[in-house]
Amino acid sequence: MIVLTGWILVACCFYLLWSRSVREANAGWVDVGWSLTLVLLVGWYAAWVDGVLWRKGLYLLIAGFWGIRLGLHILRRLLRDDHEDPRYAYLRKHWGEIADRNFFLFFQAQGIANLLLTAPILLLMHLPRADLSVFDFLGTALILFSVFGESVADRQLAAWRANPKNKGKTCRTGLWGLSRHPNYFFEWLHWAGYPVLGLALLGTSIGTWWPLTLLGPAVMFLLLVQFTGIPYTEKQAIKSRGDDYRKYQKEVSAFFPWFPKS
Repeated sequence: MIVLTGWILVACCFYLLWSRSVREANAGWVDVGWSLTLVLLVGWYAAWVDGVLWRKGLYLLIAGFWGIRLGLHILRRLLRDDHEDPRYAYLRKHWGEIADRNFFLFFQAQGIANLLLTAPILLLMHLPRADLSVFDFLGTALILFSVFGESVADRQLAAWRANPKNKGKTCRTGLWGLSRHPNYFFEWLHWAGYPVLGLALLGTSIGTWWPLTLLGPAVMFLLLVQFTGIPYTEKQAIKSRGDDYRKYQKEVSAFFPWFPKS
């Protein structure tokens, strides 16, 4: 029942955002909604799940820290830039007259994705242990590190783009010299922290459900690497930067940070 009502709440939010995107012909609102409604969903679970209070607060805090930072970052970029994200502009052109209908389904699909991503958090909120474990510290540290890393990557890219001399070139500054998509990597790393937190489930009455905590990083990896993330982003990058980006693809790891090839 908690999941069903949470999904209805999120679906209504995405409907409102979709309506705005139709008026503005800008589907970028889906990204704002994705991160912020995820926090809303975790807050909904925390309000209704009968679990250890400090644990529910911890999971809400770390999910909120990640989601609100990302949502506000995307919102500022959306309000500052008059142009639609190239990924969505491509889809709008590709879909033609049925673009608004397809974007409606796309917006609602993000809500369903959030249900899958927050399933591990919902499970963790049922954890009966009132004591702190080493996995609580390790998982929280990993998640906070991921938020810090994604924030650094965003700032490095923003500083690069602010320099007119870099127009038409590919950013290789800092983390962008180790991964072509460090922001995506750290976004995925956030979800990889929940299986670590979930190790505290082992030995409890719900310990057999630990594999469910792997759902978050698995879904996020597929979204970022196979579907809405890297493929569309790199297709647009090649259009705008051509051979410079092709050279970047040959030399720098696509996702996981690693030393560049000479």
